[in-house]
Amino acid sequence: MQKRLRLRKKEDFAKVFKHGKAAANHQFVVYVRHSQAAEAFRFGVSVSKKVGNAVVRNRMRRRVKEIVRRMEPLVKPRVDIVCIVRKPALELDHAALKKSIHHVFKRAELLRAASRKQP
Repeated sequence: MQKRLRLRKKEDFAKVFKHGKAAANHQFVVYVRHSQAAEAFRFGVSVSKKVGNAVVRNRMRRRVKEIVRRMEPLVKPRVDIVCIVRKPALELDHAALKKSIHHVFKRAELLRAASRKQP
């Protein structure tokens, strides 16, 4: 994921959690905060220690970031997004993971109008 699309600082995550709106499904929780500072959207992933060990958590983080990176043209600009991975997401293959992320982004109204249909 490109540097301009990353959400990395603890303060940025805290702002999104505090002032953002949440949407969820069984596998993910997404917090969204509108930001005029960002040109495109910025994205961060959080995976709790409850999900698994470091190897499992980092693998999930990489998988989610890659799926969102490929969804970049579909996502609305000028928003900060934090995605929290829940334990049921570990059981999904790539296609199901992509479908679940698309679903939670749709619930959070993050997709552009033309891209609301399932990929």
